[in-house]
Amino acid sequence: MSTPTITVTPPVVSKEEWLKKRLELLESEKEATRHLDRVNAERRRLPMTEVEKDYVFQGPSGPLKLEDLFEGRRQLIVYHFMFGPDWERGCMGCTGYVDAIGDLSLLHRRDATFVLISRAPYEKLAKQKEEKGWRHPWYSSYGTDFNYDFHVTLDESVTPVYYNYRTKEEMIANQVPNPTEGEEHGLSVFLRTEDGVFHTYSSYARGTDRLTDATALLEVTPYGRQEDWEDSPEGWPQRPTYG
Repeated sequence: MSTPTITVTPPVVSKEEWLKKRLELLESEKEATRHLDRVNAERRRLPMTEVEKDYVFQGPSGPLKLEDLFEGRRQLIVYHFMFGPDWERGCMGCTGYVDAIGDLSLLHRRDATFVLISRAPYEKLAKQKEEKGWRHPWYSSYGTDFNYDFHVTLDESVTPVYYNYRTKEEMIANQVPNPTEGEEHGLSVFLRTEDGVFHTYSSYARGTDRLTDATALLEVTPYGRQEDWEDSPEGWPQRPTYG
């Protein structure tokens, strides 16, 4: 393999000048971290809405309800994997996303389950999962309203187009390409209580780009990382301590 020729590089400066610039950047990095902490805290304070429909998904052991996907835990993180019923393979971008996901065992210790859901029939999902060697649970929502209700399948004949919190008209006005039909990706979070299952959060488009490890995924759940430095949302009970 030949070594590429590098034609553009950062300027060369003295160590003193480099340290000065690095400290300036460090302040920006710290502010970005503090801002992200504030955003994460606001996310944990979001209200929630009850999931009233009885969705039935298909998995390796047959039909399952939404509450079954929690695997006994209280929080469920769903990645909406783009895989249409008539497709033979899942979306390349979503495939790359799942390839990049590492060990998520921390999620289980923090009372959260991560799953993939697609609209393709389960047999197609199982085939790709086996070929890729993925271990994450992958369920089919084929024949249900789930993808339409959570705005990751766009079809005006079923429901008004609404993606990334924009209507069809707003997307067209903002020159979003192909905003009117087909499969889209996203991530949704649910909380299971004694009173039922509740939808707490959804993110779409580039909002899912950074969510490829357990810590980042926990940030989108109602309980957050569950670390001592985090402030509990007002009115919430004391979060349990996990191993």
